[in-house]
Amino acid sequence: MSLRGGARLFEPGERVPDLKEEMRARALGFKAVAGVDEAGRGPLAGPVVAAAVILPERISRRSALFKLRDSKQLSASRREELFDLIMDQAVAVGLGEASPEDIDRFNIFQASLMAMYRAVDALPVAADFCLVDGIHPLPFPPSKSIIKGDMFCLSIAAASIVAKVARDRKMLEYSRIYPAYNFAKNKGYATADHKQALAIFGPSPIHRLSFEPVKVCLRRNP
Repeated sequence: MSLRGGARLFEPGERVPDLKEEMRARALGFKAVAGVDEAGRGPLAGPVVAAAVILPERISRRSALFKLRDSKQLSASRREELFDLIMDQAVAVGLGEASPEDIDRFNIFQASLMAMYRAVDALPVAADFCLVDGIHPLPFPPSKSIIKGDMFCLSIAAASIVAKVARDRKMLEYSRIYPAYNFAKNKGYATADHKQALAIFGPSPIHRLSFEPVKVCLRRNP
């Protein structure tokens, strides 16, 4: 399978997500089945961004959609390319986020759930069942959690790509506002250059004050 320029998306024999979980949910009577995933739990700065994606019930085996996989296994350029494909061919896409203030107030786990709730709520077509990456299902609508779901479930893989690209784009915007931290490159993660900038300049308004490296910085520079 290839995209623009003839570049291969995946090597032969690679494990790719499929539609088995979506088919099981539809066999139980659910019609609008959404995959849900988030991006940005680990960084020291920026929001957690979640996506909910409802894919078409039938997808050709020849479609590039059938070759989606976990966003972490894709280059940034391929994620961008697949993001456009998903936005063009999905039945519905919803985005939600939890701010650094939400993270500091509620903790990263609760903030991640909050972002996922908001993504599901933002779907232009209401989901009646959700497939959620991780170990914790959403209490509404009815849902099923799947550990490493972005590796096995096509709609979760799609959501992982949408969430990652949306968050990366947001961090690029923040990099223009707060250039000292190089968010365009590190996306808020605790890289050496980011921690050095944090030590020199202190936290920005989008840093997560409840995260230990940021708290250490505040203790050293009250």
